[in-house]
Amino acid sequence: MNYKSYTLHNFIELPQISNLSSEYIEAIRIVGNVLPFKTNNYVAEQLIDWKNIPNDPIFTLTFPRKEMLSKPHYDKVAKMLHSGIEPQVLRAEVNKIRLKLNPNPAGQEYNVPLFEGEKLHGIQHKYRETVLFFPSQGQTCHAYCTFCFRWPQFTGMSELKFAMKEVVLLHKYLLKYPKVTDLLFTGGDPLTANAKILSTYIEPLLSKKFSHVQNIRIGSKSLAYWPYRFLTDKDADELLFLFEKVNKAGKRLAFQAHFNHPDELMTDAVRRAIERIRNTGTQIRAQSPLLRNINDNPETWSKMWKEQIRLGLIPYYMFVARDTGSKAFFEVSLVRAWNIFRKAYANVSGIARTVRGPSMSCSPGKVQVLGVAEVNGEKVFVLRFLQCRNPHLVDIPFFAKYSASATWFDDLEPAFGEKKFFFEEENLLSKSGKDADHSWE
Repeated sequence: MNYKSYTLHNFIELPQISNLSSEYIEAIRIVGNVLPFKTNNYVAEQLIDWKNIPNDPIFTLTFPRKEMLSKPHYDKVAKMLHSGIEPQVLRAEVNKIRLKLNPNPAGQEYNVPLFEGEKLHGIQHKYRETVLFFPSQGQTCHAYCTFCFRWPQFTGMSELKFAMKEVVLLHKYLLKYPKVTDLLFTGGDPLTANAKILSTYIEPLLSKKFSHVQNIRIGSKSLAYWPYRFLTDKDADELLFLFEKVNKAGKRLAFQAHFNHPDELMTDAVRRAIERIRNTGTQIRAQSPLLRNINDNPETWSKMWKEQIRLGLIPYYMFVARDTGSKAFFEVSLVRAWNIFRKAYANVSGIARTVRGPSMSCSPGKVQVLGVAEVNGEKVFVLRFLQCRNPHLVDIPFFAKYSASATWFDDLEPAFGEKKFFFEEENLLSKSGKDADHSWE
């Protein structure tokens, strides 16, 4: 299958676009001027059921909808587009709207380390063992998810972007921190870069001086959106050989796959791609946020987890949609998220219960909602850190007041009359978790 990309500039060329009303086409143009839009022929031809618009989950996952912007923002952009405003003025006004959508949630800018007097804007180091790296050659995707919390990477607003291409700086940084065991390549999608570029980053890590870096992770949506990356792309074999080389060197290569709905697992192409990746010795771990209008029922999740197990994948995370971009369109309450998780979890065998959730990647760390309970007559959320800026706080249960409407951690308050959560006391997160000074060294 030959790859063809569709963006805001040429989406009208999609053969299936005739299935959409003029109102939907206008909404794509208006919302797509604020939140980035991109899809491809594989998504359009093999994943979307065009007879089920607008309810098809993959259509909702990839095509902008009017409801993904607030009415004031939508109306403002529509008015500007219809007025024939100058492009540079339109862009300036759109950027003002983007800045109101919490473009880099969970204090990501505080995860950027200072190294040799320079801010490394292509690295985040929030947790002791794990470094995130944003290769500049991989800061796009085969198609953009409408919920994506990385949407600022694709807007052209350089001040909001995380990216770097300095291989030497990455390697020097890793050598400085011998407690780092995991390096996660993220984006965008790092697998939009070619195999030769990825090799320049990865192959030096296979030497003895990087023996502390045991796990190399790649976060990618390519399996779901372009499985031909591993089948027929011109460097597909070269990429798989790189995967094999990592595993044969005694490292563990973990492919962090993003599957948001079982429909993404059903094509012959994705199943063949999964098989080829697994044959290199690579683990594939699957994760997704819980999304209203796409996968907000336990049946969808249990079906997805079962199919992942059947294909040899490891169910890994159910996330809560981050508080950015079009979150209002996708969000569900925390109590509903927990109920969906536990009902789906109860409907799979133990081999699929590797999955963890619902989990919120917020400023202090990854907070899991363990459940709702009554303690001393007060209804509370029971929570814990799956990861934390301060590793000594991981897995300690703590409590928040029950709230039927809360959709994110910032909506919660400490239980039992406390003024602060336990990790906020005595600077336990190191300056309230708002720096990257690595006090856990």
